[in-house]
Amino acid sequence: MPSGQDQSQLPASVDVAVIGAGFTGLSAARTLAQRGLHVAVLEANSIGWGASSRNGGMVLTGAKLSVETLISRYGLESARKIYDASIKSIECMERIIAQEKIDCNFFRCGHLEVACKPSHFAGYARSAELAAREFNQRLRIIPKNELGQEIGSRIYYGGLVDETSAGLNPARYVAGLARAASSTGAEIYERTRVERLERSTRNGTPGFLLSASRGSIFANNVFVATSGYTSRTTPQFQKRIIPIGSYIIVTEQLPETLASELSPRNRMIYDSKHFLYYYRLTPDNRMLFGGRAAFFPETSSTIRRSAEILRRGMVSVYPQLQNTEVEFVWGGTLDFAFDTMPHAGMFDGLYYALGYAGHGVAMATFLGMKIANSICGDPDQNPFESLGFPTAPLGLYQGRPWFLPLAGAWYRFLDLVS
Repeated sequence: MPSGQDQSQLPASVDVAVIGAGFTGLSAARTLAQRGLHVAVLEANSIGWGASSRNGGMVLTGAKLSVETLISRYGLESARKIYDASIKSIECMERIIAQEKIDCNFFRCGHLEVACKPSHFAGYARSAELAAREFNQRLRIIPKNELGQEIGSRIYYGGLVDETSAGLNPARYVAGLARAASSTGAEIYERTRVERLERSTRNGTPGFLLSASRGSIFANNVFVATSGYTSRTTPQFQKRIIPIGSYIIVTEQLPETLASELSPRNRMIYDSKHFLYYYRLTPDNRMLFGGRAAFFPETSSTIRRSAEILRRGMVSVYPQLQNTEVEFVWGGTLDFAFDTMPHAGMFDGLYYALGYAGHGVAMATFLGMKIANSICGDPDQNPFESLGFPTAPLGLYQGRPWFLPLAGAWYRFLDLVS
């Protein structure tokens, strides 16, 4: 990872303070600096410390919600804009990678969703028909008798392929994005935790005073880009974001023949369960296998337990890996909103982009750029601001996810009956 600013002292004031040096914050900082604004990125840990460097590197089309749910919930016009944003987000990321010459193993490999039950596969026909008719997006149905061309596993009932999706190395990408932001003039301050945020004025100009572990800084505007690590510093967002753990294991290097057997097309793969598994080959032929093995945010205990669960899951999908060593394991925290949708815009005078629900690699980059342009006065073309940003019913959640065991049990039940 590149290092942030060496200075121990924060500037007295900036045009924009960005909280969080992940995909969202760094993309915003790059755009803001390109447009001539003085921007400081304040990161509590190090660049890309959170989910931006600890995800599976899957760059996916669509949203966490199905196309049917998008249309029924938001109407056809809004659903089209949301889906189109997912396509544009990948194009945006691909363009930045090319412009900034970021070496991050980006490649358009497509993704494969595999059906865990016959009823799940039956739903793929409706999804493909809707995507083609309403979103002009071609999805290809793979019946069970042809699935061996896509995956070396016999446990699934068919698949659905989208050739638009991509893969990359997320740690290399976020490091390159940080270098790009710095080279345009953005200042990145690592180990600078924002502890308090309050409205203030400076020389008659309204803005915000941010009190951080390395001092205070006045900003005309603030962009909150904290995702699953949103804290009580911004309680209006903390009560809208649920931090959910996601965990990954990575095997030893596999022989070329075995790697090709497991994933003949080298797709980004995930299954149709609520408690899903997602997996892919890495560029050096390791199997990366992840999932919501435990809903709680990562700790040494949840990571250790999750590694055992994920290994069992991996072998159930790929018995060929029964005797393969797992060499790496880690966890990270995702940000889910109560409606399982991204949200971006302005609230209480603060700009924000949050709630990617595991689909944030490209969308975070895209929304960081979009909100940065909004700060600069461009017309808003962000389809997520109008969705409404819900809180828990009856105010039952203020940032401590006490209900995650119940949610986990509910989703396991749904996986049994749906």
